[in-house]
Amino acid sequence: MQRPKGTRDFLPEEMKKRRYIEKKLREVFESYGYEEILTPTFEHFELIAKKTGEEIRKQLYVFKDYGGRELALRPELTSPVARLYLNELRYLQKPLRLYYFANCFRYENPQHGRYREFWQMGCELIGSKSPLADSEVINLAMDGLEKIKLDYDIHISHLGILKGIFKKFNISEEDEIKIRRLMDKEDYENLDKYLSTILDDDKKNLIFDILNLKGKDVLDELKEMLKDFEDSLKAIENLEEILSYLYYDNYTINLGIARGLDYYTGMVFEIYCKGKQICGGGRYDNLIETFGNESVPAVGFAYGFDRIMLYVDVDIEEERYLIVPLKKELIKEALEIAKLLREKGKIVEFEVMNRKLKKALDYANNKGISKVIIVGEREIKENKVTIKDLRTGEQKTVSIEEIE
Repeated sequence: MQRPKGTRDFLPEEMKKRRYIEKKLREVFESYGYEEILTPTFEHFELIAKKTGEEIRKQLYVFKDYGGRELALRPELTSPVARLYLNELRYLQKPLRLYYFANCFRYENPQHGRYREFWQMGCELIGSKSPLADSEVINLAMDGLEKIKLDYDIHISHLGILKGIFKKFNISEEDEIKIRRLMDKEDYENLDKYLSTILDDDKKNLIFDILNLKGKDVLDELKEMLKDFEDSLKAIENLEEILSYLYYDNYTINLGIARGLDYYTGMVFEIYCKGKQICGGGRYDNLIETFGNESVPAVGFAYGFDRIMLYVDVDIEEERYLIVPLKKELIKEALEIAKLLREKGKIVEFEVMNRKLKKALDYANNKGISKVIIVGEREIKENKVTIKDLRTGEQKTVSIEEIE
């Protein structure tokens, strides 16, 4: 029997690395005051398709339960969090700071760093329209990557800039969605063809001129290009304020970012490592209203945890012990020593294979265990043990209370 396509088995060494990075990122989320939540692995298909449309069905794992209800494994967490908010949290004082770490599922062809079962770690800040909220989630995303010492490039944009142009050009919402999806795929050839069917050349060229703007100091040029587009200018001012509150200035303004999901409304950003996207997010002020007829501003992001694990350099230093009683009669005393060390927070294995000392030392070397505690009859009578440090080769006899 083979595992299903697009899934993985994680062996102990890999899980150790994943849990280490997960712990580091959790520390950053919680340092900002975010609290962890978890939603069900599957939701009603209607929830998932509400904003993205029926065409998403082919990208999901959809099934019916015995009651005939149509369900889907979650492909991301933002829509489930919006549902959770309406079910459980809507009457709590704002803002709400929530974070999550969970597996998600998409039916797509697996490729390097992309799987059918994958993990997302992210957050949502619900209830604030302030540019400070936008800045906070960007700062948090960058702080997390700084914490795990990952090199990255962050690209930031604002959908309001293009929306202002679309509004003035009388582009319908349906056409806007098609344009954004082509932008997100960077399919500029088909975007050119599509825009040619709904706009004249001058208007089409303006959109492409804006999409080609990239850099840190492009907003003044953008203001000049869009001086007659009132809504676009408001979005630029909003983006300027967001950028002014960032801790780091290593960002790139990239007006070509559209994000693949249709619910984003304002600031959007993507983070890359070695040219591959590892994080994405932005403001989505209309999503919760779609589900519950209540307008609630929100902003958030998610890390692609699997992609992060491809590029992060994990260096875990931990001290592990192996306790070896030399005689069966010493097992109980040795077990008490193991218990004492575990209570001190040490990682302790106990020799359960009845190996002789030499074989037990070979095992410890192969497993990367740093110290072997040898429990001998003479030493136990003196309340002592022998410790062999496998890194240095040093061996010494110490009292049980002095074991380090």
